[in-house]
Amino acid sequence: MITEYFINASVTPLESMDTLSPHEVEKLQDMSQGGLYRLFRQCCLAVLNTGSELDSTRTVLHRFREFDIRIKTKHRGVQLELINAPASAFVDGQLIQGIREHLFTVLRDLLYVGDELDQGSAGLNASGRITNTVFHILRHAAAMKPHVEPSLVVCWGGHSIQRDEYDYTKTVGYELGLRSFDICTGCGPGAMKGPMKGATIAHAKQRKHNPRYIGLTEPGIIAAESPNPIVNELVILPDIEKRLEAFVRLGHGIIVFPGGAGTAEEILYMLGILLHPQNQNVPFPLIFTGPKGSEAYFETVDRFIKATIGARAAQRYEIIVGDPHDVAVKMKAGLESVLAYRNQTDESYHYNWQLHIPHEFQQPFEPTHKEMAQLNLRKGQPDYILAAQLRKALSGIVAGNVKEPGVLAIEQYGPFELTGDKDIMHSLDELLSSFVEQKRMKINHEEYEPCYRIVNDEIVEKSKDVI
Repeated sequence: MITEYFINASVTPLESMDTLSPHEVEKLQDMSQGGLYRLFRQCCLAVLNTGSELDSTRTVLHRFREFDIRIKTKHRGVQLELINAPASAFVDGQLIQGIREHLFTVLRDLLYVGDELDQGSAGLNASGRITNTVFHILRHAAAMKPHVEPSLVVCWGGHSIQRDEYDYTKTVGYELGLRSFDICTGCGPGAMKGPMKGATIAHAKQRKHNPRYIGLTEPGIIAAESPNPIVNELVILPDIEKRLEAFVRLGHGIIVFPGGAGTAEEILYMLGILLHPQNQNVPFPLIFTGPKGSEAYFETVDRFIKATIGARAAQRYEIIVGDPHDVAVKMKAGLESVLAYRNQTDESYHYNWQLHIPHEFQQPFEPTHKEMAQLNLRKGQPDYILAAQLRKALSGIVAGNVKEPGVLAIEQYGPFELTGDKDIMHSLDELLSSFVEQKRMKINHEEYEPCYRIVNDEIVEKSKDVI
């Protein structure tokens, strides 16, 4: 039996931070239903739990149920009082520096997002306001570096992956680092950590100054995917949709490693955007890759994409198996095309304003049983709209797997029910079943029970006839 150890400590920022107003402190300490305290505590606990192998919000919150955090202003500055914090976050009684930085990132982003979202958005339509909001959040976090040529590679992939797949992500990261590319991931373990870990060695060899390891997360997922220790720039977006938009606005190219429902959600998000007519000429390198032996995984994903949103989508990505060097070479060529296009169109290097993101991809989706059942998973609609609907279905499955509200909803009402065309539902069922069989849904896969049920329209009609 493992004994848990806890520490009480007072923490101040390593660098100067604007003092908080009494109103801001009150919001963070407000334990009422509408206050920020619960969310603030949960995000801070996730940061203090960095390096954990857990991927269950409930398990984390229960294990550290005695944890608490208070905010004080001292000498016109900010001080956090940690009560019963995980001892693993400390060395010789001192909080690890990276964890300290991430704690104050939580403070920065939760307060800023709460107070500043509508600043500077007057006169914009709904879609424009959301894009502007993402821009303001990233700028406030100093995540954008003007006048730096495109070099930020986004890496997507599962947090629950096999050892050979994890080692492969490190090798790809190493090849990217040798070419001085910076890395951006979802900040968690697995395929989100591996590329950063590989790049650190290459960046050291190249004597790269101030390498960037950016982690983009959101409150609903952070407790289940605590930031990995390599992340040196953490940004917490308010919801999954703004997090996804931040990836594609900030990044210059994307590499996708094997993963589960969350990775498939990201793939559909990106493909849906690239399929929109306004984006047909926008270069955005997109590479799917994994080690030798992952051919079956990518064949399943490729088959699902072609069977649902169509063969045109397959023209926007390339699959490379077992060749990290080729992945880096192809990504370098892709980023050169991005640079040429942005110079030609006078687009900024640090934020992709010209990429059109339809409002269907920006609206926050709350995966209730009712909303999941009402998704339009049928043909006869534009391919990018179907991609948006399928993206929401997979987002709901991620919520049912690891997010606290989704897990509770499944326990109370049973699995989410997804209904649609027979062919689409068959392809979706095949994809999800392969994730379950390959143990990609959760780290503690032995305990996994599907949080969804696939039903096609023919079965529904037959049931009506019987009634």
